[in-house]
Amino acid sequence: MRKFTQVDSHVCPLDRANVDTDLIIPKQFLKSIARTGFGPNLFDGLRYLDEGQPGMDVSSRPVNPDFVLNFPQYAGSEILLSRENFGCGSSREHAPWALEDYGFRVIIAPSFADIFYNNCFKNALLPVVLTAEQVDRLFDLAASGEPVQLTVSLENQTVSLGDGTQWSFEVNDFRKYCLINGLDDIGITLQDADAIRAFETKHQQQSPWLF
Repeated sequence: MRKFTQVDSHVCPLDRANVDTDLIIPKQFLKSIARTGFGPNLFDGLRYLDEGQPGMDVSSRPVNPDFVLNFPQYAGSEILLSRENFGCGSSREHAPWALEDYGFRVIIAPSFADIFYNNCFKNALLPVVLTAEQVDRLFDLAASGEPVQLTVSLENQTVSLGDGTQWSFEVNDFRKYCLINGLDDIGITLQDADAIRAFETKHQQQSPWLF
């Protein structure tokens, strides 16, 4: 898993509450468990004017000119800004896979669905909870048409604006440790690889008939 320390990026503002996981990555794309390749179909139902299916060449599909991900000024954004209850709906892990594969590293919202929130930390995404007032200010800044540049520091647990404004956010110490060190569940287990191998060797010596 990619390590996360700090992101400096302009914001992509998705002014929508209750963004569910089927909207993030529709159900027809859940057949693959490869973890990669979902970025082109992120927000597929909003991003394109036709109905997407697995294996389609997205370069030839008609795009929705009114959807924020298709606005040229937000190309390359690593920070998605949204409203409350982001990631609600089914517990599909494909949702954070699609967001990360697209290029987002940070999701900022006033609140997140619990399962989605937990899944983010296992997939190199940082979900940042700010107050509704702080999120409102970011949307107001984005409405001016000028790119809103943010620095999100996981080490300092801060979101910083270009004018010197700085907000803090909460994150569990263990989740923070895992993101900074690029550790998913498998990576955490592999930290004890030597002890696991020693146990297996000893177990095989003590009970050879099992092997």
